[in-house]
Amino acid sequence: MSDTALLIIDIQVGVVDGELRAARLDTVLDNLNLAIAAARRRGIPVIFVQHEEDERPHGSAAWQLHPGLARQDGDQIVYKRYGDSFCETNLAQLLSAHGASKLWIGGAATDFCVDSTLRNAVSRGYQVTVIGDGHTTVSAFALSGEQVIDHFNAAWGATSATPQPLRVKPAAEL
Repeated sequence: MSDTALLIIDIQVGVVDGELRAARLDTVLDNLNLAIAAARRRGIPVIFVQHEEDERPHGSAAWQLHPGLARQDGDQIVYKRYGDSFCETNLAQLLSAHGASKLWIGGAATDFCVDSTLRNAVSRGYQVTVIGDGHTTVSAFALSGEQVIDHFNAAWGATSATPQPLRVKPAAEL
């Protein structure tokens, strides 16, 4: 049993390839698939997280995981209604059942669900490695999606006041 789990958060059609296309999406999908392949080689569980809300109801076309992800039967799915993947879900119990104390995290949206989940994971004592080239968001407010991704990678990479190390690594280095 591995002490690590791979979380891929909200890479859903309506999140990353809907009205707005997420920044660097093709590259992010490629890199998430690299991370999935690395996890499978090491016996690391792959867990997909799917966000449901009024404009993306459970089972709708927009709610579906992106078809570009290398999913397999046996991959686990966590359903959520809030930004933080731990909030009112079975994620903590699932990770405990796998004996996971370390997480590889990628997905969408960088500035919302990915950030919320990784901050809660760090607070819960997990050692988190963000897949630096495996998360994305759309342009919003005054920043492009690319700027948001780069900013969060820099901020997470500079964070040292955590119980366990918080790392940012490209998928090829996992």
